[in-house]
Amino acid sequence: MSSKCTVCYDEKTVTDNSTGEVICRSCGTVLAENIEVSNERRAFSKEEFESRAQTGAPTSLTRHDMGLSTIISRADKDASGRKIDASMKATMDRLRTWDFRTQAGTPTDRNLMYASGEFSKLKHKLALTDTVIEKAAYIYRKAQQRKLVRGRTMISLVAASLYAACRELDAQRTLKDIAAASNIKAKDLARAYRLLLKEFDLDIQLPDPAKCVAKISNRLGLSERTTRHAVRVLEEIKRYGGSAGKDPMGLAGSVLYLICNKNKENMSQKQLADAAGVTEVTIRNRAKELSRKYSEII
Repeated sequence: MSSKCTVCYDEKTVTDNSTGEVICRSCGTVLAENIEVSNERRAFSKEEFESRAQTGAPTSLTRHDMGLSTIISRADKDASGRKIDASMKATMDRLRTWDFRTQAGTPTDRNLMYASGEFSKLKHKLALTDTVIEKAAYIYRKAQQRKLVRGRTMISLVAASLYAACRELDAQRTLKDIAAASNIKAKDLARAYRLLLKEFDLDIQLPDPAKCVAKISNRLGLSERTTRHAVRVLEEIKRYGGSAGKDPMGLAGSVLYLICNKNKENMSQKQLADAAGVTEVTIRNRAKELSRKYSEII
């Protein structure tokens, strides 16, 4: 607002949006008050208000309504902070009930609501990033649109979508890890995962065995020297094509077993098999094959 001060005749003024006053910069005289100031800023939480956000929370596929629905506050106060009377409180309670019913009015909405809750639980159990969860929610929504949820348990499709997202985004989570966190059988999870692969033709790359070394090494508390040596050996084996068609966890466990023997670290086949999630026979046979073919590398 450009107006001349009536005291010092300075043309520099400041408009206070919170009080609706126009103040002179030089002498501080209030030139106008109670003016209407348009403010389009909206904040739906304390964090957004403090950060002066211009809009509400961003949309997210992990929420059943993508964050676009209305939210009626549970506080029994009006906009001025005064407590509402009993009749208005009863009206607001009825509005909250109908608001919830309209948000989950169809079986599809209710299914997405339960699925979003499961994704949130698995995110914290498996320490996954928001990107992986968003991708998993996207795959699950596509599966629901193609009516793949019918006749199958919701948790199996949720776990399969999460496993597909982990494989696609190269998050090191095995099928057994997700099955244990989801409290379902690995066989049911594998069946649902194969269904998603067939329906969506996903481009899933095989896990890198070198990245599985760190997981096994951390579980057993191996030295950094052994871990780095195993990673270098696996990179050489991969360059020669020796990792094709092999289980990544089994291959990583077998290489670690050979390196531990070489570095005089006492580690049995059973310990490595339990940490890698494979059998002792796999570790033993794969170690014999590697020591025969790649003895010069190891």
